[in-house]
Amino acid sequence: QVFSHHCPFLMGPIECLTDVVTPDTDIQVTLSIFELASAAGIPCEIDPALVNVLAGSKTDGVSPEEDYKVACLLLVFVAVSLPLLASDPASLYNTELDGYNNNIHCLAKAIIHVSAALFTVHNKNIETHLKEFLVV
Repeated sequence: QVFSHHCPFLMGPIECLTDVVTPDTDIQVTLSIFELASAAGIPCEIDPALVNVLAGSKTDGVSPEEDYKVACLLLVFVAVSLPLLASDPASLYNTELDGYNNNIHCLAKAIIHVSAALFTVHNKNIETHLKEFLVV
């Protein structure tokens, strides 16, 4: 907010660029725009730093199809684990912390950001995979 107030001539074009990004935009262009926006402090749908780390951590000898299957299995694992985590005694709301003792309140955001980065690396449709996650 301070940066927008003091440098609107700089922040205005960056905010306009982030508004132009659609799901049909080329992924490299999208990542470039989001990298610029996140450097300026604007929240983005896809974290470009996380995408770069995940893209760089691919293991040698593993095919992209196998890597994609592992990403899908990770979402299945999370979906299956949610009921167990919800029934955990540490999953009670603590008014002193204004959250949960085991930080389960952060899980939704983590699932969205990690799955968006994973499926961006594999050049897959993020929305489709998150809808499948909700079905599971």
